[in-house]
Amino acid sequence: MIPFSILDLAPIAEGSSASTSFQNTLDLAQHGERWGYNRYWLAEHHGMPGIASAATAVVIAHVAAGTKTIRVGAGGVMLPNHSPLVIAEQFGTLEALHPGRIDLGLGRAPGSDQTTARALRRDLQSDADQFPQDVLELIDYMCDEPRQRVLAVPGKGSNVPVWILGSSLFGAQLAAHLGLPYAFASHFAPQMMMQAIEYYRSHFKPSKQLAKPYVMLGYNVFAADTDEEAHLRATSMQQAFVNLRTGRPSRLQPPVPGYLEQLGPQERAMLDSVLSCTAIGSPETVKARMAAFIAETGADELMITSQIFEHQHRLRSYEITAQVHAELSHQ
Repeated sequence: MIPFSILDLAPIAEGSSASTSFQNTLDLAQHGERWGYNRYWLAEHHGMPGIASAATAVVIAHVAAGTKTIRVGAGGVMLPNHSPLVIAEQFGTLEALHPGRIDLGLGRAPGSDQTTARALRRDLQSDADQFPQDVLELIDYMCDEPRQRVLAVPGKGSNVPVWILGSSLFGAQLAAHLGLPYAFASHFAPQMMMQAIEYYRSHFKPSKQLAKPYVMLGYNVFAADTDEEAHLRATSMQQAFVNLRTGRPSRLQPPVPGYLEQLGPQERAMLDSVLSCTAIGSPETVKARMAAFIAETGADELMITSQIFEHQHRLRSYEITAQVHAELSHQ
């Protein structure tokens, strides 16, 4: 069975705080390590009231320091917001602190709205279209013999594994051309998933980092002891998407019984589209849904996200998912 990993959006629940979010993040990472998850990623978002992982490298350091074996990384760093040299230094530092455990996923979206993106600008000419060149510059800083005169210290020789993140054919094309592993954001933007996977695999060029294509897919799981409970837990994430898409981003809200029935047809259709790569239900329901998804996509790894309001219920969802993984592994 393919590896399962954890994508933690470090949710800030209504009535809670970023401090509590980070405590929960470390607790989930420690449980995930014991349950056999392969890696633990955090994502860069800005200006989002319900997501605490804006300073992504700092939170990665927090998680890596509190765990022992699980890989920890960024899923991802939004490179247009940063100087490649700064990211090379940050992740070179992380690799020096936690050798052999750090991943660096790179995306070209701002991870925010355009106003926030302008406030984040690394310079007045920062341009997302420079993303391929920025990726190459960053990789060069971290290699054994950089071509550039400027040295990343720490960074040089760290050879932190680099991933390309994407939700369209652009990321698939870049990952295939550079011979890098590819993580597709199917957990919230699944529309081009199959086309992107096919392009990446058919055009992949082997590289020093990777000999053959490797695809990791984002996947939502809301698992509980019963289907009814799981559907209730999922309403917090459903509210988050509706609030975000209607210009009202919020902290993660408590679950609402019958939430879907309260929505209009446009909102329901939006949720059906963006959350189509999702398993909601009891262990058996989740097992069947995930097995079908893996068979359909041929994924090399799944990155599981579970945005659930109560921390203990989020832990339970990941625990059930780990049990599902064990059962699938023995089939």
